Amino acid sequence: MENTDILTIWKSYDQKLNENLLLNRKNAEDITKIKVRSFLTSMRPLKIFAILAGILWVVFVDTLIVLLFPVASPFFLISAGIQVLLTKLSIGVYLYQWVLIELVDIDEPVLTTQERIAHLQASTLWVTRILFLQLPVWTTFYLTQSLIESGGILFYTIQIGFTAGFTLLSIWLYRNISYENRDKKWFKLIFNGIEWNPIRKSMELLDQIKDYSTVR
Repeated sequence: MENTDILTIWKSYDQKLNENLLLNRKNAEDITKIKVRSFLTSMRPLKIFAILAGILWVVFVDTLIVLLFPVASPFFLISAGIQVLLTKLSIGVYLYQWVLIELVDIDEPVLTTQERIAHLQASTLWVTRILFLQLPVWTTFYLTQSLIESGGILFYTIQIGFTAGFTLLSIWLYRNISYENRDKKWFKLIFNGIEWNPIRKSMELLDQIKDYSTVR
């Protein structure tokens, strides 16, 4: 066998090998995209439940505010108003997240999918911060004028300490809930479940796809 024949066979083998490698990478990329889609769709039921539960809660609280407005304590009206307003904002964020999940397509470019998941990740942090801002009003909605006038030192001590503690906690969480703190123990305690894990796993898988593209 002449050298030219050997070179031809070698080039043919090398070409087939490259084609097989590219096919394997393409298959791995497609499987990874399917996994990403599966992770994200697993979040859909929770988002829908949060939206429906939030709407029912808003309707309930708004109805109470309207019906009790002439007789209710100002503390109740203000606390309920703040709480229902933050809940409405949260519902808006959950609707936005639901749309993002539905828009994710395994056939779209990796960078587009990464951008959608990045928005999903950022909005998850934001909605959690918003929900924690509600903490103080849960310590004031039951207050009445008569309760304040008749309350003793013990009542004021407990009430002020309770409200101040929840207020400081809500402010601290609002300021510190960020992606930069994702490795902190308290962060993992809050974000450990279907609200966060599918997003984290999806981002990790998409990074793998970028590695496939780089190898090419």
